Amino acid sequence: MEGNAPDYELDDRRVLTTPAQVRALGNPLRNTLLGLLHERAASVTELSAAVRRPKSTVAHHVKVLVEEGLVRVVRTRRIRAVDEAFYGRTARMFTVALDGPENSADPRPYDFNDFEVAASESGPAYAGGELWGFIRHARIDAQQKQEFWQRMKALVDEFDTLPRRGDVVHGFAVGIYPVPDHPALPDAAE
Repeated sequence: MEGNAPDYELDDRRVLTTPAQVRALGNPLRNTLLGLLHERAASVTELSAAVRRPKSTVAHHVKVLVEEGLVRVVRTRRIRAVDEAFYGRTARMFTVALDGPENSADPRPYDFNDFEVAASESGPAYAGGELWGFIRHARIDAQQKQEFWQRMKALVDEFDTLPRRGDVVHGFAVGIYPVPDHPALPDAAE
């Protein structure tokens, strides 16, 4: 897949299995850093300049990503007797697979919402007439939901592997969720 691969080796997919990994991924700044590293390896200095945040802040967030196995040092270079680390993702795609009882000692983290991030990011696009979006509702069973979700995941994978080019980064949000109080017609009388 020429044109879309970072300049370092990484796994195609990594499954996140701990709440700490999911929390690390769920932070908006860390998610942005991971997005930047999708294009190429970068130093804390470069990442800091890209996100316009202090190097100490970025270094902290990179450290969290390293500790949770989402990012690693992929190379170093010596600058004035100091080794500068360049970080890269450990995988192109991260998926979440948390299992276990809801009332375990280490419960699932529900402290992030990708749609909240997408809503925040999409405000300027909406104001500029550049937001394309749909929301639909359908009464479907669990099997249909699972099949549809698998097709959406394939579309996300396709989007994630597009060649990185152009001047503007575009967001892509998909989801499927229950809406228990949405109006619905009763079953038709036979």
